[in-house]
Amino acid sequence: MNRETVNRVVLLALLVFISVMFFRMIEAMLMALLMAAILAGLLAPVQRRMVRLFGGRAGPAAVVTELLLVLLILVPLAGLAGLVTAQAIKVGNTAGPWIRENLTRPDELSRRLEALPFYERIEPYRDDILTKVGEVAGSVSNWLVGALQDATVGTVTFFFMFFVMLYSLYFFLTNGRAVLEKILWYLPLEDRDEQRMLDKFLSVTRATLKSTGVIGLTQGALGAAAFAVAGIPSWVFWGAVMVVLSAIPGLGAGIVMVPAAIWLLMDGHWGMAIGMLAYLVLVVGMVDNFLRPRIVGQDTQMPELLVFLSTIGGLSLFGVLGFIIGPIVGALFVTIWEIYGEAFKDLLPEVGAVLGRRRGDDGEA
Repeated sequence: MNRETVNRVVLLALLVFISVMFFRMIEAMLMALLMAAILAGLLAPVQRRMVRLFGGRAGPAAVVTELLLVLLILVPLAGLAGLVTAQAIKVGNTAGPWIRENLTRPDELSRRLEALPFYERIEPYRDDILTKVGEVAGSVSNWLVGALQDATVGTVTFFFMFFVMLYSLYFFLTNGRAVLEKILWYLPLEDRDEQRMLDKFLSVTRATLKSTGVIGLTQGALGAAAFAVAGIPSWVFWGAVMVVLSAIPGLGAGIVMVPAAIWLLMDGHWGMAIGMLAYLVLVVGMVDNFLRPRIVGQDTQMPELLVFLSTIGGLSLFGVLGFIIGPIVGALFVTIWEIYGEAFKDLLPEVGAVLGRRRGDDGEA
């Protein structure tokens, strides 16, 4: 090995080692940085207008852009979040005792089972049902207590991450394009491929936020109204949960409203339960079926199955922000494989050639 090769090997080793160390240092802040980058991309038109108003000075323009973001969007969201948090605490304080009172006591649960019109069919499995429901109720109660404890501990972390996001957003607004061009320069990809991935990132981000902003808020408001009419406690909290889960196409609203209908059913409100399910299918579900293809479909151009898997996976891996990050990662996954297919098309068989050859072999056999 000549000296130049040795230098490159050592350089790459140092590059990997120091980069890993750096990312380990900022690992806890990566979500805040990513949200700052997403907001910078979405606020770029506003920032450009502010720069023109301030005579080309990017710093004051970024400050005003962030103030507009805080006053017009984040402050109202913070007020709503405070209300949702208060109701979430109420849900946690009341759900555990309700579960223990109504589901873990065999006599009470037996009474509720006997009130069902199809009790004769499930009566042979009564003991098994009582055992399983008791186990599930205990697990849910413990989970609620643990979730509230985690939320309380995470309050300080949230405000710190919020500060990191705003601080980073200022630099992304003032110098974000130069940083992005530098990052893209380090990637050994064609300019068209880099632009393709960047366009996909922005389009899916817009689509996800539009989905939450329009479809989510509409479904959440409709669901919260139904919960209030049905007398379900903490209806604002459950409506907010529906807003987040609406990112899951076709299933988001049902994840909240179907258990609500079951709760009404177990409480003896048959008419309310049936009305809740009918309302879910005929009103809330139609919002998703009517609006999603028109608002989101043009931007994502992703199969619904991939959106579903990306959203669920994002929520499990990244928490609440996963409903934004998950679809972005899914879209970039598809895009990078498309770029791979185009780059190595000379080495890959034609589409359908392998299956066609296999069908031919089967036919000969």
